[in-house]
Amino acid sequence: MSFLPLRSVAVADGAASLYDEWLAWLRESLDDPACDRDELCRGILTDLYYPGLSAVDASSMSASGRVALAQMDPRNVTLEPEYYQELDEKRYAPRKPLLWLWEMFDRSSLGENVELGIRFRRILAKHVFGSCGENFKAFTHVRVSFGYNLHVGDGVVIHRHVLLDDRGGIEIGDRSSVSDFANVYSHSHNIVDGRIVYLPKTVIGRGARITYHATVLAGSHVADDSMVGAGSMLTKPTEPHWVYVGVPARKIKEKSAEERANRAPPTVDPFSGR
Repeated sequence: MSFLPLRSVAVADGAASLYDEWLAWLRESLDDPACDRDELCRGILTDLYYPGLSAVDASSMSASGRVALAQMDPRNVTLEPEYYQELDEKRYAPRKPLLWLWEMFDRSSLGENVELGIRFRRILAKHVFGSCGENFKAFTHVRVSFGYNLHVGDGVVIHRHVLLDDRGGIEIGDRSSVSDFANVYSHSHNIVDGRIVYLPKTVIGRGARITYHATVLAGSHVADDSMVGAGSMLTKPTEPHWVYVGVPARKIKEKSAEERANRAPPTVDPFSGR
């Protein structure tokens, strides 16, 4: 069995300085209390999808072209959480443009660029989440509902195509990870009347791992250093250091105390501190 920590990967000098400049501008813009986030989102997305059309008179375009261009402005779109009755409009309003920017960035030609994407999403996460610790990493096509009900600790990693449904609240502890195509929910519906909605908070403890295609149902508490196996569905709390698999997930194996005691020390993450 090989020990394979992540390695550093360099991009061309010209690209590195270009990325640094653009991300510094984005960070400064969002830190400015006077920033118009709707206009910021519209400008960035228009440049990404329709370069050169930011100042064009759209009246000369076809109806389809005008509709496509209108989607760059978050004021012209609605997102699913806006239809939920319990939405806190005051808290959601400043986050909506950034959620739309996040989603549309991932769909653009920039989305698969790991170097740029992780750093870009890290900046947005600080302004979208209820709280976000240091060295957060999100890969492409992560979906978040409200944003303000999501609280993330230090060193958390969210992989590709993950749904974080923070409708009722999600807490993710330090150094936890959620693997590709996993779903974490914090709401459920009455089986007779789907309009009756339950909103229990879901908690993922420190160092926990939610692995590929797993589902964590609303109100679950994933204990520190426990694991939910690939394709499993968690419906109840876990115990620390145990691995849970199946539908519904059941504990099958405890992590070896000897291996835990002799675990290799932390290694440097190539994105740490950036």
